[in-house]
Amino acid sequence: MEDNVDWRMDQWRTERPDIDPTPMGVVARIQRACRLLERELRDHFATHDLQLWEFDILGTLRRSGHPYQLTAGQLVESSMVTSGAITNRIDRLVARQLVTREVDPLNRRSVLITLTERGRELIDRVVVNHVDLEAKLLSKLSRHDQEYLAGLLRKLLTSLGDYSPGNPLNP
Repeated sequence: MEDNVDWRMDQWRTERPDIDPTPMGVVARIQRACRLLERELRDHFATHDLQLWEFDILGTLRRSGHPYQLTAGQLVESSMVTSGAITNRIDRLVARQLVTREVDPLNRRSVLITLTERGRELIDRVVVNHVDLEAKLLSKLSRHDQEYLAGLLRKLLTSLGDYSPGNPLNP
């Protein structure tokens, strides 16, 4: 079965037989899959009165373990946004009473962001539905295919410099 990208690659092969569009096919499929998955996730989170970025921050705090608290700098590290964007996002989550913000008593230059009880209850409820949705979205791939794809994507991401925060290779 052909997808939209196959159609476009065939056009390139016809119009520019001197180039190999294989890399374009890989990148285009990753981009298209990202857009389609984000649309599904955005719609899902909207049913819980959340946006993608809110789920990301609440989930980051929740999986950090008790006391579900990180510095604003740690939140910047775990996301791909600027410190200014994190500040704005934290303001919005504080207004919704999903997190609190306080100056770190051990380092007055640092701000601690803590998941509230309300925020923890929300993320604990939503994450179960989230995982179910992701399983549904990937249901056409076998468990083996999912693991293989995850491995290939991990290899691609690390080759592009995307390492976990604790990795010594992470700048």
